[in-house]
Amino acid sequence: MAQQPFLITFEGVDGSGKTTQLRAAAAQFRACGRQVLETAEPGGSVLGLEIRRILLDSGSRLTPQAELLLYTASRAQNIRELILPALAAGTLVLSDRFTDSTVAYQGYGRGLGAETVRELDALACGGLAPDVTVLLDLDPETALRRRAERNRMELEGPAFHQKVRAAYLEMAAREPERIRVIDGQGPAGTVAARVWDILKAYV
Repeated sequence: MAQQPFLITFEGVDGSGKTTQLRAAAAQFRACGRQVLETAEPGGSVLGLEIRRILLDSGSRLTPQAELLLYTASRAQNIRELILPALAAGTLVLSDRFTDSTVAYQGYGRGLGAETVRELDALACGGLAPDVTVLLDLDPETALRRRAERNRMELEGPAFHQKVRAAYLEMAAREPERIRVIDGQGPAGTVAARVWDILKAYV
């Protein structure tokens, strides 16, 4: 059983259930006696929350380049203000989105290129990378039907979200040991059991 702090990230298209599954996993870890920090991107820090408001506001008119830089800025602040201190204190960190989201959405979805994103992200992360990533895979149309209200990213058309899903699956095929693909279809409790079957090794 793992006894060291880990960074575990939750990824997937909008509406795939990341937030719900992160909270369920956090509760399981706490029940096992682990200290847990839950964080989200964009967000986490005070600055990150301000950036989140701008990025998700359907009225924001951002270029793809500005969007990328804002996501990266939020991550840089969140890492240094919250994530690194938590890991140093022996706390397990669960993050709702991380680098893979930026590669999928801005690199592939926006067409800025995966390498461009990774180069910029390397500066933001300073070498920090997830130890394990839970990728909740769900057809984007099914996922978006779950959402009563849609933010700026969710208002993009079906082709955009299909590109994002394809990017995630491509990354998972390249890094199968880190990125664990979980079927996001079905009741939340059923999906949570699938997720915990993977994550219980990190208690």
